[in-house]
Amino acid sequence: MSKTTNKFSPEVRERAVRLVFDNEGQLGSRWQAIMSIAAKIGCAPQTLNDWVKKAEVNVGKRAGVSSEMAERMKALERENRELRQANEILRKASAYFALAELDRRSK
Repeated sequence: MSKTTNKFSPEVRERAVRLVFDNEGQLGSRWQAIMSIAAKIGCAPQTLNDWVKKAEVNVGKRAGVSSEMAERMKALERENRELRQANEILRKASAYFALAELDRRSK
């Protein structure tokens, strides 16, 4: 579950980012385009700027980790954590049964 609520659907985000790319030449600068479009869709300009930067990373125009790769890394980290926990349980169980076997043999 996300810690923040996503007020805007992915479609709205994509459209807003596309509008920024289309209008930055007409309005003089990217920031002016962001300010104009952010006001129209009702989000903070910095939020829209973050969406634009992330879109640039995803298509390779800007250095960084793409959304797809970040999602994959998160899934792998989760799987790794689960495997470590399972391994720890198996290690403890193995030690317990080995000790029980030693006790049984000594009697």
